Amino acid sequence: MAAKQKNAERFNAYRIMWVMVFFDLPTETKAERRAAQQFRKNMLADGFIMFQFSIYLRHCPSMENATVHIKRVKKNLPEKGHVGIMTITDKQFGMMELFQGKKEAPGQPIPQQLELF
Repeated sequence: MAAKQKNAERFNAYRIMWVMVFFDLPTETKAERRAAQQFRKNMLADGFIMFQFSIYLRHCPSMENATVHIKRVKKNLPEKGHVGIMTITDKQFGMMELFQGKKEAPGQPIPQQLELF
């Protein structure tokens, strides 16, 4: 039974996805600042969290779910600026090393996932 559960956990670590959105948007005019702020607000409303100033993350239980959120980001792209979208597995995300100065920083909290049968 333990081996079966371990295989299920291993499978989930590769099935669960993280969507990362990187952006560099112009903010020189009032309209550009408004567009950048609206883009950021739309991501927050869609469940993204700020990882760094211009990097936002969203935990997704599957690639299908990640695709839905990627489409929403694309729908809300501002007219100007650079935006990158990347998906990585939960396993890859878990291997990330984070530092604050020279000290290792604690990782992101693992979101709780509710399963309904």
